[in-house]
Amino acid sequence: MRHTALRSVRALRTTAPRRLASSSSSPAGDNAAAAAQKKAQDALGAASAAAVRAGEFARSALGPLGARFSGLLGSYQQPVRYNFRPQSLGAVFGTYGTLWGRARSVTYWRQVVASGEWARLGVYAVEAYGIFKIGEIVGRRSLVGYNVQ
Repeated sequence: MRHTALRSVRALRTTAPRRLASSSSSPAGDNAAAAAQKKAQDALGAASAAAVRAGEFARSALGPLGARFSGLLGSYQQPVRYNFRPQSLGAVFGTYGTLWGRARSVTYWRQVVASGEWARLGVYAVEAYGIFKIGEIVGRRSLVGYNVQ
């Protein structure tokens, strides 16, 4: 019995790893990925152009009222415009790549603890959790649980 177990272990070690269809690196798979990425970039470009056109229409339709509203924003005008501007995919992936790299880095966490920045990160975490919970309450339309009818 021991010999059959050893033989099966040796057979497993000597066989080549099987590639699954999702992990193939065939040219057809590369072309499909490139086509999907191109399609996503085209959709982002179309959405960006539509947002610009909508902004121009709102500016022209509102006329002096739009200028008045813009004046009421004061120093918040630039951040509001920045937040409504669509971001490029490269910027989004770069930002999340940086966040993921920091989350995995032991030296980053040591620096956070040594500098006392952990308190600020804790406040951010509590804020994010609170916003999430408020969104759940609004979505359920009930403070506790779902209304059973």
